[in-house]
Formats: sequence, C-alpha cells, structure tokens
Amino acid sequence: MNFETIHYNAEDGICQITLNRPKVFNALNKTLINEITTAITTAGNDEKVRVVIITGGGDKAFCSGADLKDGMSGEFRPLGETLRENYNPMILAMRGMRKPIICKMNGVAAGAGMSLALACDIIIADKNAYMSELFVGIGLMPDAGSMYFLPRIVGMQKTFELCSTGRKVYMEEALQLGLVSKAVPTEQLDDAVMQLANFYKTAPTQSIGWMKQVLNQTYNSSLEQVLELEAVAQTACGFTNDFGEGVMAFIQKREPDFKGK
Repeated sequence: MNFETIHYNAEDGICQITLNRPKVFNALNKTLINEITTAITTAGNDEKVRVVIITGGGDKAFCSGADLKDGMSGEFRPLGETLRENYNPMILAMRGMRKPIICKMNGVAAGAGMSLALACDIIIADKNAYMSELFVGIGLMPDAGSMYFLPRIVGMQKTFELCSTGRKVYMEEALQLGLVSKAVPTEQLDDAVMQLANFYKTAPTQSIGWMKQVLNQTYNSSLEQVLELEAVAQTACGFTNDFGEGVMAFIQKREPDFKGK
C-alpha cells in the first residue's frame, strides 16, 4: 500500500502507522489526516492485525498539530467544514476500531496532535515529551475530540485550565493526571511499546473490541444502560473461540492461545 505522508507496516499481528512529515514536526494537513483514516480502516479490516501503533517520524515530535500553512492557500473555508470532512472521520475511525491502538508518543503532542494521541486507547511516552492544547494561542478552541476526551480524564476544571492557557504539560504531570499510561527514557521507548504490542497481539481481540465499544458509551449512559451494554457485549464475547480457549486453558492450568476470533 502506497502512502505519501505515512509509513504503514503490518507484520506479525502488529501494524505501525508512522506519521512521515518530520520536517514540519508531523503537522497534520489534509493528506496526512486522510491517510491516517485510510490506514486505520485498512488495519481494522485486516484480520491478521491485532494491535495498532501510531507514532511520529523523526526524533522531534509525535505531532505538532494542524499545519497552519496548509490552509493559507486557496479560498477560505469555515474551519468547521474542515473538521467535519477530515478530522472528525479520523477520530471516529480510531474510536470505532475494534482493536487496541497504542500511541507511541516520541515527542511533542500539541493541538490536534494532542487530540490524536488522546483518541488512542493507551499512551506510552518518551519522558522528555510534552503535551499542549495550544489552540488558544491562535484564538481557537480545542477540536478533533479534545473537548470529549480531556474532561473524561482530568475533569472539567483542569480541562478548562489546560485549554484556556495552552500551557505545556510535561510527562511527570501527565502521569499524575492520567493523560499517559507510562513515560520512559528515550532509549527505552521502543521496548516499552513493543512489550505492550506483543501482549495485545496475543490477547483476545474480540473482547478488547467490545471493551472499547462499551467504554465509548459509558459517560453518556445511565447505570441501567451500562449494565445492559455489558450484558450485550458479554453475550457476544461468550460466543467467541477465544472464550472457549480461555476456559480450557484455565482448567488445564496453561497459558491461553488466543487467536482473536
């Protein structure tokens, strides 16, 4: 598969999508956004892929946000149209993907780049990285899902502070706030991410997919509704081959051999 702005590599159950605009710190233009969406959809439809890693090319940034120069040429369009046509489908594809997505945050994640990271299921970061909702610096408000993800992680007041100041959040604080799952030295980042990816590539993919689907709905649902969502999802999990394998492995006191089916 040929892409212009990303590297796509799917091998041995693991798909890595690498943003490949290092000269502009992997800033998001229309092509990059649409290629990420296509790559996510492709990996989601590939039965051999069990886990996805998203990272930034180069050693400076994960993603520095929207490429402001990209929108300077041509006729002006309302920014909401760009969100609806490009950013929103990307974020929805990520959250709708029924496989785990690991963000390998190898540098700064700012603006829509922070939104991209938060849309992943789990973030493993370089301890020297930082995050920033820098939209306010150019007179905008956060988009691409940040206003959905952030308050669910850090609460309303902290979300308002981070968004209205646009200040940098370094990894020590990000860990405390729950914005990232782990922060490691630069030289340990590859190993930390691959250790997690290797776990997920042998995990029961169907059950993890149902976890994502239910989690997507919990904050907008009552307890009764969540209980019903759990019942529906658990019924589906109970019909998977992996459930049968998991039970047999437990009885036989061995490690399960999950196939993701």
